[in-house]
Amino acid sequence: MISSMTGYGSASRQVSLGAGVVADLQVECRAVNSRFLDLGFRLPDECRGAEPALRELVTQSLSRGKVEFRVAWRINNSGGAAKANPQALGALNQDRLEALKVMQAQAQETFTDARELSISDVLRWPGVVSEPRGEEEGWIAATVEAGKAALAVLSESRNAEGKALVGVLTSITGKMRVIVKTIEPKVPEYVAQYQEKLTERLSEALAAQEQGKSSSRSGTELMERIRQEVVLYAVRIDVAEEFARLKTHLQAVDTALAGKGPVGKRLDFLMQELNREANTLSSKSVSEECTQAALELKLLIEQMREQVQNLE
Repeated sequence: MISSMTGYGSASRQVSLGAGVVADLQVECRAVNSRFLDLGFRLPDECRGAEPALRELVTQSLSRGKVEFRVAWRINNSGGAAKANPQALGALNQDRLEALKVMQAQAQETFTDARELSISDVLRWPGVVSEPRGEEEGWIAATVEAGKAALAVLSESRNAEGKALVGVLTSITGKMRVIVKTIEPKVPEYVAQYQEKLTERLSEALAAQEQGKSSSRSGTELMERIRQEVVLYAVRIDVAEEFARLKTHLQAVDTALAGKGPVGKRLDFLMQELNREANTLSSKSVSEECTQAALELKLLIEQMREQVQNLE
């Protein structure tokens, strides 16, 4: 399935820390556009060992996009572990407590008006409470499992957005075909109109020569010169090849959109080719209607290019 490069997924798991304590682990996976596959990880120290496995999971699932994993955790206090066993929430470090008490007394000698530390201040002081940390294997297993689930949700969101983008792009190619179908048959008419104007100029030139206003060239020379102009102009404004390539590229776009797997780079190349043909049509414009059609094509191509940038 064709997918977008942007998406989001999250999943959570629990980690047993021992003594009846459980940690809630949350993994978030975000993806945005990128030319290549660019991976980033923001993991706490407890989960750092899971990075290689997460990296392998992503490389097996995705081919493009800037993907970032963020992992956070906190102690689950919703259970009854704390009431049944207060030590499950952590143990006080007596050495740290004594050191903190001495530091407070020394500070109050200088700042006599300073208030004493509250119980919450003491418990939040780094190193005072030694919380259970659990085993490294448990952290890694939970992180990888949650990461795999989050990546699956991310892929689903990318696929859903990709499906929507395919619909948008197909609609645009349909509009472009309507423009081509409308303008292409009119080009011979524009050429014929110009040939008619040149014929009028020829008649005027011959009449002027007969009146002695132009004697440097014969009537035959003037006619040959104007015929050459007609041929050169017809060649210059011949856009049959451009229309043929436009239709070929549009068919290639539809074929890519009907396929599976990564198509972003191929479609980006096709956007360049379509834009080149639209520019050529504009430069060879033979009427205001043709110019307007070329501008509309370029506008639609630019709209497609913006959407294609989101495809994997």
